[in-house]
Amino acid sequence: MGRRFLDQRKRDPYYRAAQDRGLRSRAAFKLAYLDDRFHLLRPGAHVLDLGAAPGGWSMIAVDRVGPRGRVVAVDPRPIAPADGLTVVRGRVGDPSLASRLGPESFDVVLSDMSPSISGACSTDHARSVDLVRSAYRLARDVLAPGGAFVAKVFAGDLLEELVHELRPSFARVLRTKPPASRAPSSEMYVIALGFHPASRPSEGGKPSPGPRPDSDI
Repeated sequence: MGRRFLDQRKRDPYYRAAQDRGLRSRAAFKLAYLDDRFHLLRPGAHVLDLGAAPGGWSMIAVDRVGPRGRVVAVDPRPIAPADGLTVVRGRVGDPSLASRLGPESFDVVLSDMSPSISGACSTDHARSVDLVRSAYRLARDVLAPGGAFVAKVFAGDLLEELVHELRPSFARVLRTKPPASRAPSSEMYVIALGFHPASRPSEGGKPSPGPRPDSDI
């Protein structure tokens, strides 16, 4: 890491707050904001956290779903164990992953995955959209009726197309940028609420149409 990056991080109030509170990453504040606004993590909920390392989002989820809930964290990198957290070593896009998550469905699927940053905005945007699509394909297989899908994406010209792809599967699709996201960053979060099980792909491979969604913001 360069000295400039380290200096900026030390001045970052969310980084300092994460250190003071013993959180695994400053990203925990992003999920806390999203949950406060959209009421995603209800007590007893089953949550799947994709690309979870080092576990910042997972630990927020564990705390908010409580002892009756279930949180499964997926990442090819190691994640430190914790009470209430199940860790699955794997990569999103692996066709065997869904079967390794167990037979129970999830109320919420989270994805804070980011691509390897190239520095080319259009390339990074396209790669982030591909990651959301991979997470969405898995979410369609494991979400319970009425479930929610939350995913980070970088802003760009493919965003409207991505939202259009999500809409048939959910009652509402919205977009927001948490205060903890750095101001220069193009990252935002897609919030898809009210999953329609009928939208899962049929034998022909095409999703069945769901009811008309609300307007997104």
